[in-house]
Amino acid sequence: MNPLFGVLGAPLIGAAVLAAIPGYRMSARLNVAASLIAFLASLLLLRERPPSGDLLLVDDLNIVFIVLSTFIGFTTSVFSASYIGHELETGRLTPAYLRFYHAMFQVMMLGMNLALVSNNIGLMWVAVELATLSTVMMVGIYRTHEAIEAAWKYFILGSVGIALALFGTILVYLAAQPVVGAGLAGMAWTGLVAHAAQFDPALLNIAFVFLLLGYGTKVGLAPMHAWLPDAHAEGPTPISAVLSGLLLNVALYALLRFKMLMAACPGAIAPGPLMMGLGLLSLLFAALMLYRRRDIKRMFAYSSIEHMGIIVFAFGIAGPLGNFAGLLQMTMHSLTKSAIFFSVGHVAQVKGTQRIADMGGLTETHPLLGWGLVAGVAAIAGLPPFGVFMSEFLVVSSTFAREPVLALLLVLGLLIAFGALLLRLTSVAFGAPRGPRTGVHASYVPMFAHLALVLIAGIYLPAPLVAWFQHVAALLG
Repeated sequence: MNPLFGVLGAPLIGAAVLAAIPGYRMSARLNVAASLIAFLASLLLLRERPPSGDLLLVDDLNIVFIVLSTFIGFTTSVFSASYIGHELETGRLTPAYLRFYHAMFQVMMLGMNLALVSNNIGLMWVAVELATLSTVMMVGIYRTHEAIEAAWKYFILGSVGIALALFGTILVYLAAQPVVGAGLAGMAWTGLVAHAAQFDPALLNIAFVFLLLGYGTKVGLAPMHAWLPDAHAEGPTPISAVLSGLLLNVALYALLRFKMLMAACPGAIAPGPLMMGLGLLSLLFAALMLYRRRDIKRMFAYSSIEHMGIIVFAFGIAGPLGNFAGLLQMTMHSLTKSAIFFSVGHVAQVKGTQRIADMGGLTETHPLLGWGLVAGVAAIAGLPPFGVFMSEFLVVSSTFAREPVLALLLVLGLLIAFGALLLRLTSVAFGAPRGPRTGVHASYVPMFAHLALVLIAGIYLPAPLVAWFQHVAALLG
């Protein structure tokens, strides 16, 4: 059986079944089962590569994203089972909204998986939009004034971004049409990259600017980031984990595909300086904004903007080391940030608030949650021996070798962000306990599984994984 059937079919069938099941326990288990099947199918792709067609493609680049996406989708569904159960008990979600939530979770996974395996630039755009619309509806699921406002902001800004990306996609098709012909052939990645040297570079240059702004909005790059903090703060925490750990990566994947296309056309502009500029701006802006946050989920949303800036900067600096560092940073950020949101979600349920000022002494009142959060913040701040330290060290090293002045700005941004995270961590995890000490039925396995992987990656990277990432880094140019 083609493993792509599991990657795409499991969320598709799961969404249809979950839309018809009202009960919480059964729907939560089916949500986990559908996510697990998609993850196991993605592992089969490591051994068996189905042949590419006009619409679907599995290659050395997207398989990294597919495995990471389905794994975090699975662990998030496990976390979601306990988190959403508490929301149902407290009355924040009704059974009708619960059924809608689980169905949309699988629709979201379908959209992201489809975007990653698309061999068609138009189909990829549609899939990204599907993932976006499903998350928009989930952000507003609590139906409070703030949640609806956040969902509308996400919808409006996301629509502007996706419209820019659509225009850029059309321009790429126009550049390809005279060379590869009209129809599906003019939209397939395999054909586009093979014939990119013959495309009109002027059209590609204009297209990439629109694509960078459009998909950059989805990545959360400053100054197109405004939807992201509100969406994280007001939506259910599992969606925050998926937004930071997965959806931002899907938009990044689209940018990398078009970056490869630009690199294959000798007369086109180099996309690196544009990506480095936006990445560095996002890093410095988000690092400074971390000091002003009073909501814990909003704070970690700005941390996601910071890290996506680092990742885009790394891919902009390019080269074997820069691309390797970008891939490693993307993987470590996805695992770490989702683990942090797993902890923060249960902390907010325990304390009954997301305000940092109303939390304190978490390591004393709830040791597992508290120390899990401490480990997550230490990892995302780039402290050794976690994997983020290694990836950030490689990014800085690569930048010092090629652009020493930019390396100083990069280090400055990292230090500013580190100070902000350390300041907030001491307030929440240590000191005199504040807020209620109520218990909550929490699922700790996903959080500690992610943190364990990040810790292991910081100590030892298996040789096959290093070789795999080095190969993909070479493909990215």
